[in-house]
Formats: sequence, C-alpha cells, structure tokens
Amino acid sequence: MTNLFSLIKQITPGDCIDILLVAVIIYSLLLLIKDTKAYQMALGIAVVGLFYLASVWGKLFVSRWLVKNFLNYFLIAIIVLFQGEIRRFLTGLGSHTFRRPLTLRSFEEKIEEILLAVDFLAHRKIGALMAIEKDISLAGYADRGTKLEALLSRDLLVNIFTPHSPLHDGAVIIKGDKIIAAGCLLPLPASSPPAELITRTRHLAALGLSLETDAAVIVVSEETGAISLAIRGKLEKIPDRETLKIKILNHLKNQ
Repeated sequence: MTNLFSLIKQITPGDCIDILLVAVIIYSLLLLIKDTKAYQMALGIAVVGLFYLASVWGKLFVSRWLVKNFLNYFLIAIIVLFQGEIRRFLTGLGSHTFRRPLTLRSFEEKIEEILLAVDFLAHRKIGALMAIEKDISLAGYADRGTKLEALLSRDLLVNIFTPHSPLHDGAVIIKGDKIIAAGCLLPLPASSPPAELITRTRHLAALGLSLETDAAVIVVSEETGAISLAIRGKLEKIPDRETLKIKILNHLKNQ
C-alpha cells in the first residue's frame, strides 16, 4: 500500500491527460468495430496478447518465442484486417458532430417521405439506392453526381428512380431533410463480396459505402423488390417499413 500511495503521488496532470487520451482512443475504436467482423478479429488479437503475457509470466520460452515472432507482423496484420475501420475512423476525425441534433431532428420530420417512397418502389420492383449521412460527410460522393439541394419528398424520390430517368442508375445522398445530390457513384467493397451479391451492383455499392463511412444505405432490388439496409459493413434484409424506420433512427441516434 505504501508503494501504491507513493506511486499515486508521482502522477502528474500530464499523466492524467495521457491516460484519458488513450482511453478515448480505445473507446472510439471499440465503438467503430462494434457489430462488425473486425470485432471478432479484435477479440482474437486480444487472446494472442493474453497468451503472450501468460508466456512471459510463466517463463514459457518456446511459446514466448513463437508469439514474439508473430508480433513482428502484428502492425501489418492490423492494417490489412482493419483497413475499412481505420479509414472510417480517420475520416470521422474530420467530421462535424455539433450539427447532428439539428440535422437529425429535420430528418425525423421527413423520414416518412423516405418510407413511403421505398414502399412504392419496392411494390413496383423499381431499383433504388439511398445513402443517409450521419457524422462522416458524404460531400465527396455527392460531388460525383448531380447537385439538387432539394427538400426531401416521396414524389421526388420516386421520380428520380423511375426507369429511364437520367438519374435513376446512381445513388441519392440525403442529409437531414434535403436530397443533396442524385445519380452519385458509390465505392464498391475492396475485399471479395459474398457470392450472392456479385451481380448486384446496388447492393455492392451500399456495402462499399457502409464500410468507408457511417452512413445508413437503403437498397431496393429491381429483381425482387426486396428492401435491404447497409450499416457498418453489414447488409440486412428488412421485412417491413416500421423495422426500416427503427433501424435507421437507432443508427443515427447512437454515437
């Protein structure tokens, strides 16, 4: 206890700030990889770390040698395994979250317009792709399309995705209660996609954007009329409009 008290007395304000910054970084990383495949990978890496500590404490020389050699490639492994999460984290550092409450409130007032449009498009098997901005700006993707800056409405969304419309092939970028742009090109996943998605460009684009940003991306299949939602690199089929509404709002409200 005496050693503990003397150690505490030696702690400086700089040490406290240092510990706080490390805690914030670790917490941010955990939030970033939550509910993604990277979370399971992180657990695996943590198990390897614990195994190394056990080999040091237990003086297990061969085990320690094996893990130590593995750690030489640890940084490269992290970059390869977590490239999507690292890119999203670095992009998020430059995002502006202080406007979120106002943007979210304006979006909530107009979300029914999206749900009505998605219902209409799904029943008629009209393909659609809608990206809803959260914290990370989608301005770079909006610049690749046609700028609209129009008030969000069911009729406008339906008209944009109507077949033979000049903008129906690209994605719509939504921010708050505005359609920022239409006909936008979204990134495809860097890694090999699931076999069932290889021929579905809209689904691949939704998955690709959700891997690089924190956007919620809605997809309507023109083959089946099925509705899917891509968030944090996961593409999920949505059974009804109420489920879609709950999942989108939960995602946008969570840090």
